Amino acid sequence: MPNLVLHKQIIKHRDVVEDDWSVLRLVEGEAPDTVEVPEGRVIVPLTVWQAQRAALSGRADIGVWLAPDEQAAALKDDLHRFGVVAVDFPKFSDGRGYSTAFNLRKRLAYTGELRAIGDVLRDQLWPMSRVGFDAFATRQDRSIIDALKGLTVFSETYQASVDQPLPLFRRAPRGTPPELTDVGAGI
Repeated sequence: MPNLVLHKQIIKHRDVVEDDWSVLRLVEGEAPDTVEVPEGRVIVPLTVWQAQRAALSGRADIGVWLAPDEQAAALKDDLHRFGVVAVDFPKFSDGRGYSTAFNLRKRLAYTGELRAIGDVLRDQLWPMSRVGFDAFATRQDRSIIDALKGLTVFSETYQASVDQPLPLFRRAPRGTPPELTDVGAGI
């Protein structure tokens, strides 16, 4: 039997909300083409989607998740089918999911819910939000209320990204200071 992971609450659009999606994780020995996908709102691994696409494509309650070594481009023709795409972070120190999220948002123009799952900690939420994540299934052994504070750590960004396409030097007013344009300055 596959492992279904259900978070009672997630952070979505900077609020703590109830979650009615479960994440399907294969257990050792299970094959993507034969695993049974239960009814209800289920986020399946990319390998299950690819193996059972014909059977699952008629369901509106299917989302998909990507492992760190899987490419977002594998979903390019199917992104319109999913209300949620999740990116797995098996270890907090594995940053490949940041690139996956950026590619989903910028290169593939995915506009649905983009969720971070796995070993997701408070310190990661701010940079994750910068690359396009808008939902976070944080580690269940940590306080979700405390993790929410991770989205308000910084008030300004220097670099351009998904959430702010212009770097700070392009957003800040520039030009000659008024004291240098006043003809009477320095007299």
